[in-house]
Amino acid sequence: MPRVSVDRLQPGVFISLAELGWLDHPFLLNGFRIADAGQIGVLRQMRLESVEWDPERSSVEPLPESGEGAEPEVDFAAGALDAMLDSKRERAVRVREQRERLARCERLYEQETAGMGEILKDLGARPVESHARAKAAVGRIVVGLLKADSVAVHLVNMKGKEPGLAHHAMNVMVLSLLLGKAAGAGEEDLKNLGLGALFHDVGKTDVPSRVLKNAQRSASEEHFYQAHVGYGIKNVAAITDMAVAAKNIIACHHERFDGKGYPNHLPGAKIPRLARMAAIANRYDNLCNPFDLRTAKMPTEAVAQMFRVEGAAFDPELLSLFIKVLGIYPPGSFVQLSDGSVGIVVETNSRELLRPLVMLYDKDVPRHEALLIDLADADLGVKQALHPAKLPLPVVEYLAPRGRVDYYVEAVH
Repeated sequence: MPRVSVDRLQPGVFISLAELGWLDHPFLLNGFRIADAGQIGVLRQMRLESVEWDPERSSVEPLPESGEGAEPEVDFAAGALDAMLDSKRERAVRVREQRERLARCERLYEQETAGMGEILKDLGARPVESHARAKAAVGRIVVGLLKADSVAVHLVNMKGKEPGLAHHAMNVMVLSLLLGKAAGAGEEDLKNLGLGALFHDVGKTDVPSRVLKNAQRSASEEHFYQAHVGYGIKNVAAITDMAVAAKNIIACHHERFDGKGYPNHLPGAKIPRLARMAAIANRYDNLCNPFDLRTAKMPTEAVAQMFRVEGAAFDPELLSLFIKVLGIYPPGSFVQLSDGSVGIVVETNSRELLRPLVMLYDKDVPRHEALLIDLADADLGVKQALHPAKLPLPVVEYLAPRGRVDYYVEAVH
């Protein structure tokens, strides 16, 4: 980018301070459009003679070389700069804490998912023991959610091996519990919901991988695929103390509200309510995380498809509530902010659904140090959702290197 003298700056010129480093200037972002004369005064207080500027992102040209037409020099007190730097240092501490919290959630997600994977793997040989371990794991999450004043939903950046049934089960369980809590389900119902969601696809272990991964199944392959519901019920048959409500989620998670689902073609309220919740969570995760990630929907696209195209398949009241729970920009959504910055939503909070935590793309900042902007305490908003196919590949790979959307929830008191 070309350089321009600070004396030639005026509101509307987009500048970059990336060469200084985020901690070495008092502004929220490395790159921003000058908003007022006060910001120019701060730059002068920093004793900067020139800065980089971006003609394409500027709404005006810098002032003429002669300074003709320039606004009078602003007497900007050094104390104001000190106050901004203090605020920046406090923000840096919050960013570090946010990054540490997200890293902790990713570790917990991997630990929980590994544990769920062991439970699912051992179900056939040790069904009673697996059931007991699953109840304990689900109960721990449910108790945390019930005690929380609000819930933070985190986007997880998986670092481990390729995902399997356990990752899908974990996502469906988390999303189902979020919906169940919002719907006012009690503790016992939430535990049954979580348990049924965890086990909803256990029958897929009896279906060949080539059938599971084939998006264009033949009629006979589709019949084989649909049989996973019956296989699932068979696989938990030895667990005599499993609640009927949990078993019904395994049996009914592919039923549709319009009666066109399977295996029993149950319509409307004849589908158990917890199964209707799990069906919504299951479909959402399948849209966001199909076997072929090239066909994956963005979270905003998945929500739109379920509401506008597939609405007849789901309980309309629960579907509307699910969309409200995830927010307009669910974690995993690529967004453009009001200042033109591009990022990905990494966390939403039930208190501030319209002002999520966003990780910003900046080619000058390593990804592990990427700036996190909490829109709840920033003078910024989301301008629009973006489709990754319309973004440069380096931006997509920086923000979402694995292309998956995996969730973990954290109680916020």
